[in-house]
Amino acid sequence: MLHGFQFRKSRFSNAECECVEIATNVPDVVAIRDSKIPNGPIIRVSSAPWDAFREALVTGTFKR
Repeated sequence: MLHGFQFRKSRFSNAECECVEIATNVPDVVAIRDSKIPNGPIIRVSSAPWDAFREALVTGTFKR
């Protein structure tokens, strides 16, 4: 378990809490976890790739 991350749920999460949570409070790191398993695995990525991923989703340029 990593300490120091402050996770938040997406504003798009549904009533069943089926969503991911992210933490962006640690410099240069974004942590991602399944909201249903708060003590489960955490994916950590650096901020730059996360920002590029988010931008691609928002602009519709994300390619599968």
